[in-house]
Amino acid sequence: MSGAPGYDILSGLFFYPLKSMKTENLGLDYAHGRIGRLFSKIFFPTLLGMVFNALITIVDGIFVGRGVGPDGIAAVNIIAPLFMVTTGIGLMFGIGASVAAGIALSTKDYAKANSTVTSAFLFATAFMFILVIGALLFTDPVAKLLGSSDRLQSNTTGYLLLLLPGIIPLMWQSIGMMVIRLDGSPKYAMMCNIIPSVLNIGLDWWMVFPLGMGVRGAALATSISCIVGGIMAVAYFRRSYVLKFTRRIENFGSAIAMQIRIGSAAFVTEIAMSIMMFTGNYVFMQTFGENGVAAYSIACYLFPLIFMINNAVAQSAQPIISYNFGCADRQRVRQALKVSILVGCICGTIVTASIALGARGIVSLFIPPECEAGRLAVSGLPIFALAGIFFGLNIAFIGYYQSIKKAALALTLTMLRGVVFLVPLFLLLTHIFPSWGMWAAVPSSEFLTLLIVLSIYYTTHESSR
Repeated sequence: MSGAPGYDILSGLFFYPLKSMKTENLGLDYAHGRIGRLFSKIFFPTLLGMVFNALITIVDGIFVGRGVGPDGIAAVNIIAPLFMVTTGIGLMFGIGASVAAGIALSTKDYAKANSTVTSAFLFATAFMFILVIGALLFTDPVAKLLGSSDRLQSNTTGYLLLLLPGIIPLMWQSIGMMVIRLDGSPKYAMMCNIIPSVLNIGLDWWMVFPLGMGVRGAALATSISCIVGGIMAVAYFRRSYVLKFTRRIENFGSAIAMQIRIGSAAFVTEIAMSIMMFTGNYVFMQTFGENGVAAYSIACYLFPLIFMINNAVAQSAQPIISYNFGCADRQRVRQALKVSILVGCICGTIVTASIALGARGIVSLFIPPECEAGRLAVSGLPIFALAGIFFGLNIAFIGYYQSIKKAALALTLTMLRGVVFLVPLFLLLTHIFPSWGMWAAVPSSEFLTLLIVLSIYYTTHESSR
């Protein structure tokens, strides 16, 4: 087979040419290709894949809301932070491995690049296995810790137990998408999202409605779709361009430490979303009861979509920036950053306008807008939607700092927007404006972070000239 032209896995779907198994050329020319063209080749498949990935969570909410009611979507929202933590671990090692491997590829050190990718998969799998076992042994305490009330306990534990089998494959999928794009196959990475998402939609409907399994059916559908996505991601490396699994792992400990350092901001971003859900659930429960949590749950179902759209911008620029950073080509790095900022601004504005103007229609997908939870959501979503504009720019800059190995700065900015500003703002704004202040906490946190991001960038950019 070596030396003969072939096609990527599932070539009938992708029509993506695969080079010789012995070739040492990436699928995309990061060193010389036009930045805008490179970005678009990565961005559109990445965006489509990300949107479909976010649909897993949204479809869960729609079917559970229609099939079970407000208590059902409140229960799913309580367990959602565990899903975020898993994705965060996958993205941490995916970004860490892809940045480190991208720099290694720029110096033609293919053995180091392959070792980096392999170590990421091995360590993350072992770590997640321990977490899954712990959650299986202590299901009720975990549900209580995440904020479940006695009224919601049955639904939350049922959802958690059937979600756990898909946790490790979800982590494989999250790592794999980042590395597969670096290897030059953004279309395959896209399909690793689209195929599981379409499968999840069909299974969700079947298990929640005809089978009447409620939240347990939604969890099982999600697990099955995650398993399919994880298998697709791992299977790619049997016929990849350059990056492959290897038995020769170099400096395992230091490689893992570097990946964690580089990718920690991505992990903290997911943790920040978990904190946003956890803190919001607490505030809304205290203010409006279970109806408040159900209303806030709709915003939480939408936030992964906001995140995925804007994260597609950062992830599309990341391999271009990290490769050219390794080549010390500052001009191409800056060009890639400018493109990502522009696209991030456009995407953020579209997201904000769509949610603000379509709030009632969005709520009606989940629960009746006339019920108490529905009325709270219709009035609050336009305020919450303002986060989209600021979030898009923040993620573009944080992705840039990750890609040039300024991990500490990326982590600091992520902590500001997701923890340092967010938690106090939730409590403060709720106290000052009891009827709507809690909806403004997330956009206010993103706005304050953006002011700091811009001041840091322009200060350091001007001083480096």
